[in-house]
Amino acid sequence: MGHLLFDVAHLLAGGLVLLSLVLLYQDRLSSLLNVFALHAVVLAASVSWQAFAQAAPHLYVTAAIALLFKAIIIPVALHRMITRLGIHREIETAVSVGPTMLAGIALVALSMVVMLRVTPGADPLAREDLAFALSVVLLGFLMMVTRRNAVSQVVGFMSLENGLILAATGAKGMPLVVEISVAFSVLIAFIVIGIFLFRIRERFDTVDVNALDRFRGEQR
Repeated sequence: MGHLLFDVAHLLAGGLVLLSLVLLYQDRLSSLLNVFALHAVVLAASVSWQAFAQAAPHLYVTAAIALLFKAIIIPVALHRMITRLGIHREIETAVSVGPTMLAGIALVALSMVVMLRVTPGADPLAREDLAFALSVVLLGFLMMVTRRNAVSQVVGFMSLENGLILAATGAKGMPLVVEISVAFSVLIAFIVIGIFLFRIRERFDTVDVNALDRFRGEQR
């Protein structure tokens, strides 16, 4: 039974890392949002398995929040938002897909080496899940840096936050009040980001952040 707990936990956490790399590969907004929804489903499954492995029922609440908000409500809302904004479907990138994927693979390797070396005395399950979680966080940050479209940057931020949730649950969970506050914080941030996107579209007729740079005179 112990081996099964380890294997399934690592399979789900590794699947989250793989989907983070798939997010980096996407060049269309619709497919990006669909992959992010799957990313959230795998996160919910991973948190549920941790709840079972740790005998921590409160983590099931975290899994339900991730499934409801990140796998259903937020992707559907973003799909509707890009339709209403009339955003073109291709994703603008600051760096081409090839170098971005190579950088992503390098970040995953770096995460594994660093985390496994600095946590030699930690619980084996938590130790390896933290390594996977750090990979997800860094890949989310990489997406935010290499994407020019504001919607794809929002997805990068939320995938980064998925990595933080994976890290917290792998490290023997979070208090329920913290989980609920995180969920409300994400929801509020999403509402603010939605308003922000509409404002950008209304003012600049685009959500390409380069337009903001040109407006400020930082690019010619």
